[in-house]
Parts: sequence; structure tokens; C-alpha cells
Amino acid sequence: MQYSVVVAEDEELLLQNLISKIKQSETGFEVVGSAQTGEQAYALVEKLNPDLVISDIRMPVMDGITLLKKVREYYPSMDFIITSGYSDFEYAKSAIKYQASAYLLKPIDPEELHETLLKLRNKYLLVQSDYQAIFNQNTADSSPAHIAEVLRDYLIHNYNKNVNLNLIAYSMSYSSGYLTKIFVAQYNCSPSRYLISLRMQKAQQLLAHNETLSVKQVGDVIGYHDQAYFSRIFKKYCGVSPAEYRGSTEEEV
Repeated sequence: MQYSVVVAEDEELLLQNLISKIKQSETGFEVVGSAQTGEQAYALVEKLNPDLVISDIRMPVMDGITLLKKVREYYPSMDFIITSGYSDFEYAKSAIKYQASAYLLKPIDPEELHETLLKLRNKYLLVQSDYQAIFNQNTADSSPAHIAEVLRDYLIHNYNKNVNLNLIAYSMSYSSGYLTKIFVAQYNCSPSRYLISLRMQKAQQLLAHNETLSVKQVGDVIGYHDQAYFSRIFKKYCGVSPAEYRGSTEEEV
């Protein structure tokens, strides 16, 4: 099985060198797109929905951390590796905060890259074995409407987990693009948007009716383990912060 990668690096020579190292790693990862700005990289993410993004931290137009934040917001299951020529702990902390899979210093050691990609591949294989209990050939042979319904039900019952749509699609020998297309046709939104909507609805319920839970605990319950990140997502979709939302519901009572 091949896993797709988008690589972002502003220096052409380093970009081609990294692509070559990924190919030589023989870990099942295939570079499906490359970019020299963060903005170009995000456009490729939207178009290709890769399993993995590898990005330099110092990028023109949109830096690597900003790219990571955007990917985390709209594609929470997508893995992300940060590369940098700067051994700066603050950069590493930012990468960890936004749940980067790894932080690799340049020049990138082929052995370290191989080990990192191998760990990701093994993780995918374990997760996919779980998905195949539900998303298998029998499901794939169903009508598109039924497949969309099975995926919707899975999201409803697993909204607080890290759901990997690419691996779900692979389990049925589909592309993630096709899976998204049939879901949108049935429910008028992408699976990723539907998942975020479920999380926000649950967060609103918990904030309004479970006063014993802190904002951080509410985020943990719905799958966001970084409080600041949860608060940003909540405010983006609900217009107010979690604390402000809780305050407004208390005033209505």
C-alpha cells in the first residue's frame, strides 16, 4: 500500500533532495505533490488530501507552523512532520503543541527519516485493521448512500477519536476523494466538516449542562487535548470562546 505525501521546502535543491530520500526510504510513502511556499502547500493539501505533510518551518508567504495550524484545524487526522535548519526549542515547542508527528533537523538524516516514516506506516497498518471490521468489501459493495450512512454513523459514535478518512477509504479500496464525494452528495458537507460540527455540538452541550467540567476537560472529552487549540476552534465555529459561551448560557437560566 502506498501512503501519499506533500513536501514543502522553499529551496529547490533541498526539496528535490528530500523527495529523493523519501523515495529511497522504501517505507511505502509516495510524494504526490511539492511546494515552495506554505500557501502552495496548503492548496495541495486541499486538492490531494495526503496522508502526510512534510514542511520546512521557514517558508515564504505562510510559514510551516501556520501551515501546520491550518492543517490541524481542517484535517485533524493528517500527519505532519516539521523540518528545520534551526535548533530552536521554541520552534520545537510549537510543533509539539500543534501535534506534529516529528521534528527533524536539517540536513535530514536518511536513517532518522526512515525510522520516522516507518513508525507512521506501522501506525496506519494498526489503525486500518480496526477500520476493516466496519469498512470492508461488503460495505464497499453497498450503494453510495449506504456507504455515506455507515460513515456518518461511525463519525457520530467516534467523534472524539482521531478519525483517518484516508485509511477508511483504503479499507474499501476507494480514494478519499470518492469517499468525500459520496458523503457530500448525501449530507451536503465533507466528512471532516461533519466531524468538527459534531464536536462543536457536543462541546456546547457540555459547557451548558456540565458545570463541573472545566474548559480543558470539555476539550479532552471531544478529542481536543490542547485547551488553547480547542478554544480557537470553538470560537471560530461558535463566534465566542468556550468560557464566554458558558457564561451566556448561565445568564439565560
